[in-house]
Amino acid sequence: MFEEIVGTSSALKAVLSLVSKVAPMDSTVLLTGETGTGKELIARAIHKRSRRSSRPFVGVNCAAIPASLIGSELFGHEKGAFTGASKRRLGRFEVAEEGTIFLDEVGELPAETQIALLRVLQEREFERVGGNQPIRANVRVIAATNRDLEAAVAAGTFRCDLFYRLNVFPIEIPPLRERREDIPLLVEYFIGHFARKAGKSFRRINKKTMALLLSYPWPGNIRELQNVVERSVIVCETENFSVDESWLSQRPLASEPSGHLKLTHKLAAHEKEMIEAALCKSEGRVSGPSGAATKLGISRSTLESKIRSLKINKYRFKTARASKHS
Repeated sequence: MFEEIVGTSSALKAVLSLVSKVAPMDSTVLLTGETGTGKELIARAIHKRSRRSSRPFVGVNCAAIPASLIGSELFGHEKGAFTGASKRRLGRFEVAEEGTIFLDEVGELPAETQIALLRVLQEREFERVGGNQPIRANVRVIAATNRDLEAAVAAGTFRCDLFYRLNVFPIEIPPLRERREDIPLLVEYFIGHFARKAGKSFRRINKKTMALLLSYPWPGNIRELQNVVERSVIVCETENFSVDESWLSQRPLASEPSGHLKLTHKLAAHEKEMIEAALCKSEGRVSGPSGAATKLGISRSTLESKIRSLKINKYRFKTARASKHS
C-alpha cells in the first residue's frame, strides 16, 4: 500500500517512484492515462507527500462543469458579474490557497479558460469573473487527462503554450491490463472494503472467478474492477466469493469502440492534413525556426513520430516546392 494505491507490479512501481521524486517539489504535474486508472488517487498521493499536505486538496472535474460556468467555478466571481451572481463567490483556486488543486479532464477546458489558467501558471495570479483586481495564487497544480493533448494541440483545440506549462513533470498511469499481477491484490482489497460495509465475510475466492478476472481486458480499468467486486459482494450469499461471468461480457461495449474508431480516423485524417499543410509551407523542413514543428507548436521529435505513424512522405514536399521554382 502506497497511500491508498494497491499493487506490486513493476509498471505501478515505476509510477510510484516518480510520485516519490516529484511530491516534495512544487512542480506542476500532468497525469495521463485511460479513464478509470486512478489518476485522482495518484494526485492525492502527491499532495499527501508534499509540503502542502496540511493544506487543502481541491479536485475539479473540468468535463462536468458547463463551459459558461467553468471560469467562475475555478476563479470565482464578483457580485453582479452575470445574471444570478447575487454575491461574491470564491473560486476553487482561492479555496485551494497554499494547497493543491487537481484539474481532472483538463483537456476539456474551453479556449478562454485555457488562457486564464495559463496566466495562473505563468504569473501566479488571476482575476475573479467581473473583477479587475489581480489575486495572487499560491497553489500547486496537478492536471489529468485521458486525451492525447499533443494531438489536441496539433488540431488547434488546446493551446500549445498551456500544454508545455502543464507538462513540466508528466506521469503516465498504466492501464490495468498492463499490470495484471496486481489484480489478485486489488480484488482482495475491494472484497475486504465492501464486505465490511455489507456486514459479510468471505473465506475464499472461487478459482474460476480469479482466472476470469485475470484474463478479462478491463476496458474500464480499476474503476470497472471495483464496480464488479462491489456488485458481487452484494449478491454473493455464501463464503465463497464469485463473479457472474456475464457481467464481464464485452458485447455491451461493442458499439463504443466502433464509434471511437470513427472519431480516431477523423482526428487522424485532420491531423495528417494539418501536418502536410505545415510541411508544404516549410518546404519539407521539420525543425528550425521556419520548420513545420515550429509552425504547429510541437517538438521536432513529436512531429517526426507523427509523420511516421501517419505514413507521411515529407520528402515529396521538397520536390513539389523545388519543381515550382524550376
